Amino acid sequence: MYIIAGLGNPGKQYEHTRHNVGFEVIDRLAERMGISVEEKKHKALCGRGVLEGEKVVLLKPQTFMNLSGESVRAAADYYKVPPQQVLVIYDDISLEPGQLRIRAKGSAGGHNGMKNIIAHLGTQEYPRVRVGIGDKPRGMDLADYVLSRFSKGEQEKMEQAFAEAAEAAAMIAGQGLDKAMNHFNQKKQEQEA
Repeated sequence: MYIIAGLGNPGKQYEHTRHNVGFEVIDRLAERMGISVEEKKHKALCGRGVLEGEKVVLLKPQTFMNLSGESVRAAADYYKVPPQQVLVIYDDISLEPGQLRIRAKGSAGGHNGMKNIIAHLGTQEYPRVRVGIGDKPRGMDLADYVLSRFSKGEQEKMEQAFAEAAEAAAMIAGQGLDKAMNHFNQKKQEQEA
């Protein structure tokens, strides 16, 4: 079983902001699986189903970003899922808009949601899909930037990224992390060449 947690902030005012890309990807996965993510459990909106032959729980923490670990830990404890089967999908300012990077483990990289998950799980060793949102413009406050919406020009690229991140999560669940990393991280290298 996998828990797939997409990070974001609850509430209408945060919908479709850069910081909520994790929620967007969870919505694409739910659509693909034909389930809803509306059950209130584990301080999150949840949905359960099967993805690529694997049981999964989709999670949209409702704790606000900085406390995401409370929700992720509650779900992991409830379903008795080890950290290696908790996949976290989140925004990353160090990647260009729409770029994906899959990792088996790593630091929080300055992301407060990830810092909190590491604190609650007690390890950095859990898989993640980072979705690039681009670096903040010079002189702009980071909080203002991540809570801003994508420009019309970026939106198309991001829609593709949400679909690809959902595809990556499905591949991780069904075929394993290594296969997904080889496929999606390799794709990025080819684009750069």
